[in-house]
Amino acid sequence: MASTPKILRWGPYDDLQGWLRGLIITLTGATFLAYAGAFGSSQASPPVRFAYWFGLMIAGWLWGAFVSRAVFARIGQPQRLWLRIVVSSLALSVPFSIVVAFASRLAWGSRFDRLPDIVSLVAQVTVVAAAMITINVLIVRGAGATTSASAEPPKFLERLPLKLRGAEIWAVEAEDHYLRLHTSKGQELILMRLADAVVELEGIEGAQVHRSWWIARDAITDARRGDGRATLTLKDGAEVPVSRTYAGQLRQRGWI
Repeated sequence: MASTPKILRWGPYDDLQGWLRGLIITLTGATFLAYAGAFGSSQASPPVRFAYWFGLMIAGWLWGAFVSRAVFARIGQPQRLWLRIVVSSLALSVPFSIVVAFASRLAWGSRFDRLPDIVSLVAQVTVVAAAMITINVLIVRGAGATTSASAEPPKFLERLPLKLRGAEIWAVEAEDHYLRLHTSKGQELILMRLADAVVELEGIEGAQVHRSWWIARDAITDARRGDGRATLTLKDGAEVPVSRTYAGQLRQRGWI
């Protein structure tokens, strides 16, 4: 019953923009659910209904940030996007259903003494949580996936061909169903989707700068703008276009 942290990074709300985005999504969802009188809340008066939903949604939003930091940062993340949404929805909603049951009892005297009532409650909370998480994930994907540096080696290194083992990864370029790896030991093609590669590149500071490109921060040797567009030059001489979709985020990070 809350929006989630940046699912693609599987970490907490680690910047002001992420917190504000999560809060806006949460308040929008609370307004819609309160106005619609969702899940039986229509029986309550408007002030009680709005207090109920705003209180629960904000509490759930904070609970989501806590779960992300305390649980998912330790156990890692499933690679498939749909599985990440399902796992995070259940991790958020199952324990939070206790809070919802208590709030519903206070607001309009609902009781959850029977197993069918408990199952129904958990299902309803999970549906709301999944909806909020999915909305947040789609927004994050639209803003561009980023990766951060860490002491743990990125899983993606295991996919490097033998001749590239030990190389620095400078960029990953999508070519049809393949990825062209730009590294300190040369280039090579592997069969993989860019979205899946970005997930496994966590551990290297980098960002998706175009629908076909992810680049490492340390691989950039030059950044220039012209005709309203930015172009990044990498250590191997490759010139990478920055699309408008990702330009704002890169400017905030000081890349361009």
